[in-house]
Amino acid sequence: MELGIDSFAAAFTQDSRAVAPADRMHDLIEQIVRADQVGLDSFGIGEHHRREFLDSAPAVILGAAAARTERIRLTSAVSVLSAVDPVRLFQEFATLDLLSRGRAEMVVGRGSSIEAFPLFGFDLDDYDALFAEKLELLLKVRDEEHVHWSGRFRPALTGQGVYPRPLQQPLPIWVGVGGTPQSFVRAGTLGLPLMVAIIGGETRRFRPLVDLYREAGKRAGHPSERLKVGMHSPGYVAATRKEAVDDFYPGWAKVVSDIGRERGWPPMTRRDFEAQIGPEGALMIGDPDEVAEKILRHSDALGGISRVTFQMNAASLAQEKMTQAIELIGTRVAPALRARLGALRR
Repeated sequence: MELGIDSFAAAFTQDSRAVAPADRMHDLIEQIVRADQVGLDSFGIGEHHRREFLDSAPAVILGAAAARTERIRLTSAVSVLSAVDPVRLFQEFATLDLLSRGRAEMVVGRGSSIEAFPLFGFDLDDYDALFAEKLELLLKVRDEEHVHWSGRFRPALTGQGVYPRPLQQPLPIWVGVGGTPQSFVRAGTLGLPLMVAIIGGETRRFRPLVDLYREAGKRAGHPSERLKVGMHSPGYVAATRKEAVDDFYPGWAKVVSDIGRERGWPPMTRRDFEAQIGPEGALMIGDPDEVAEKILRHSDALGGISRVTFQMNAASLAQEKMTQAIELIGTRVAPALRARLGALRR
């Protein structure tokens, strides 16, 4: 099982003070470098187009990281495919693949934040139709150097070449999903790996949707080993459970409550948070052994997962806390997880 980190490049500290954007970007690259050094498998950069985050151009950030890292896979988390040109997105990540010598991936999704749609002139009424058409084109560009294609939302391609071509053949493309059954079925039908964003609730509630994905993939004739499932969830590791909770809760409660005001959710309470870090909750918060055990429970609840990614910086943690958590995931959680998985196989 692979372990990774995802970042939204939060532009504010835990107590809502703005940080110098250049300093925050420097810190983010240092986090990716440290994740590489401690042996983590992936680092993902989200995409948002709002004041709270600095991640509107994930491929640029990942390109900077490519020059400083050697092994870690570099991915979007997610690219809002509905609001971008698939040809341009492919070119950006093909270039990243060359810069990183074959370590680029992308996770594409419809986007839970909708700011990109009016910003780039798209109609929210076309939310799903945009994604379906653009995913079709993205996969065609990945598979064919000279593309013949026509659709509703973009001028036709009549055999133009798309360059550069990536080092990896094919360039890995995951589909990022939330809770919409159609999205799970679509990913399975296409035989694409699935990254499930579980930011709350009980992980087991997503099992029927993951089963839909696997069944759709099987019906489409894809081998089971191609139908990989990953899980993205808020998480944080510290030396003790108390330290982890005390570090993570204030910033997490604030960001959830702030976004909740926009979406009609109630404010986050400590009781809500405690339920989420309990045995059945989605959040991976605690000491290294506790988090390793929870990852195993997540995998069991979903029928087996290939990758787990921690979203830590939505809580706007300080750089030293982020670095410490990355080190603990690489040096304590990963070995504990490998040992437990090895024992289960024997």
